[in-house]
Amino acid sequence: MTDARPGTDRHPVGGTPGLPPRRVNDRGDAVTDLRRIGIDPDFWYPVAVARKVAKGRTFAAVFAGERIALYRGRSGRVYALEDRCAHRQVPLSMGVVEGDVLRCCYHAWAYRGNGHISQIPYLPKGCERPPRGVRSYPVREAYGLVFVFPGDPAKAETAPFPVLPQYDAASHRTMTFSRTVRCHYSFMHENLLDMNHQFLHRGVLGRIQPELLGYESGPRSVEARYLFVPAGGRKDRGAGLLSAEGIGGRERPDVVTIRTEYPYQTLQDVPEGADLPAFSLWAAYVPEDAEQRTCHAYGLLMIAKPPVPGVIHLAWPLIRRFTERVFAQDRTAVEAEQRAWDEQGEDRNHEVFPLILDVRDVLRSNGVPLGPEAVRAEA
Repeated sequence: MTDARPGTDRHPVGGTPGLPPRRVNDRGDAVTDLRRIGIDPDFWYPVAVARKVAKGRTFAAVFAGERIALYRGRSGRVYALEDRCAHRQVPLSMGVVEGDVLRCCYHAWAYRGNGHISQIPYLPKGCERPPRGVRSYPVREAYGLVFVFPGDPAKAETAPFPVLPQYDAASHRTMTFSRTVRCHYSFMHENLLDMNHQFLHRGVLGRIQPELLGYESGPRSVEARYLFVPAGGRKDRGAGLLSAEGIGGRERPDVVTIRTEYPYQTLQDVPEGADLPAFSLWAAYVPEDAEQRTCHAYGLLMIAKPPVPGVIHLAWPLIRRFTERVFAQDRTAVEAEQRAWDEQGEDRNHEVFPLILDVRDVLRSNGVPLGPEAVRAEA
């Protein structure tokens, strides 16, 4: 267990391969600017809400500047191909689905789900086809989302995949979020882990004081435990909801655990003696552009149903409105952070919270360089 006292300096930060350090951060460690570190592609990332990929239709997705054409064939299976025809580079997402084949809208070249060319309608007999088709991506459909593996396909089978037992549990109901946020993905990890920003939500949650009970750090993860206490000794509306009292009807607040397990993030409240969380959030922040200054946030908020039948359905619109308001405020803040980075050309913020210094270490050491020109330092 890591001491939660501010200013504790626990371990040095190693340099990122390919990006030599230029300065030191407030903890005295030589580091590379985290906002110039790309996300590791060798993981499963959601790139679409499954219901938006209709049978017989295409869907234009993207991962870190790579355009991906999703399509659902007649069999119901979803395929993912490089979104450009091998012939004239026209997006395949503009094409037509025929059975389990995707046909380009321009000259009608047809592609199988593995990216191989199945037909060039006007090719004379005896003429050779091009030696290559287009890249295909491993695909998995789960939790109402479509995941692709944008990295080395040989690693897809052994790469960790999210395990969310409460998603399919009859005792829980799930709310899905899908929003574009104009910031580097690391700002999102920091925002959720650092609950000291609750002042931002005072108009929605009321005045509450998060108490950091402690946290643990590892090479690929950081996990923090918080208790939410009403700031003025009264029952604020936000403290009750964050402690799951407003959902489960319990009188005592529970410890909320927030974890970055690279590259995903979770927030959970597990009551003592329970098998599943009273509520939990699973989130992935998927870069959209090549510079990775914009990401798409996919979130699954899984909430335990109260003992009284039907209450969760009546409360659902209010829960949705509440969470949307909180997320909108967070988005405003992290997008302002990104604008400051863009204006200054580097990360000039002075972080003092050891927890956030640790999660930056995790994101930096597990990420990949965006390019040689990305050598900047975090002041």
